[in-house]
Formats: sequence, structure tokens, C-alpha cells
Amino acid sequence: MENTFIMNQGNGVVRIADEVVSIIAGIAATEIEGVAGMSGGITHGIAEMLGKKNLSKGVKVNVGESEATIDLFVVLDYGVRIPDVTRAIQEAVKQNVETMTGLTVLEVNVFVQGIKLQGTGDKEKDEIKLK
Repeated sequence: MENTFIMNQGNGVVRIADEVVSIIAGIAATEIEGVAGMSGGITHGIAEMLGKKNLSKGVKVNVGESEATIDLFVVLDYGVRIPDVTRAIQEAVKQNVETMTGLTVLEVNVFVQGIKLQGTGDKEKDEIKLK
């Protein structure tokens, strides 16, 4: 059984799956301007770009009794100011997860896995990957 966050609300129990927290965090992250997509991590030295459709991938959550820590693996657009974009990601993820689930988010860690270039139409040339 997958991990769940359990709330007793008096009328019964509400269970929120970790996958739900991951999806909320993924959506919040990809809505930030400058985020090209989520990264599946390092596979054979290459950052696997997952785009904006696979929203729970590239997100790792650790949910406790009433708090969570979240790790996000992202690919950013070329030319953005990385500290500004990552700070915006942290703030949006924290706010959305706390508002939608009632969890207290202790940490949002952002790992920049690559940079996406614009415009050539060649996927291999449009993304700078980690080695």
C-alpha cells in the first residue's frame, strides 16, 4: 500500500496519497515561468526530460504525520535567473500543498537538472543535459 497522509476529521478519516501531494507539487512547479519541465533524474549521466504532462515524476515527497518535505527535479529555460525561478518554485509548491492538503511543508528542495534551449526544433540540440 502506498504511503498516505491520514486526517481524522470527526466524521471519519480522510487519506491523502503521497502521489496526490506529488501531483500538487508538480503542477505548482510547472506553472512557474522559466520551468521547461520536470526531470526524471539522472539516467546514465543524462537528465531525462519529462515535460509538463507527467506531473508526479521528478517529485519526491516524504510525508510525516502532519508535515512534508518535497524534492523537485526540474529543467529550466535558458536565460532565466535561476535563483529567482527556484525561489518562486519553492514558494508556489509550499503554498499549494499546504492550502490543498493541510500539511505543513517543512522544506521544498529544488534540484536543477538541465537547461532547455529555445528554437532549433532538434530535441538533442535544444536541451543541455548533465553528464
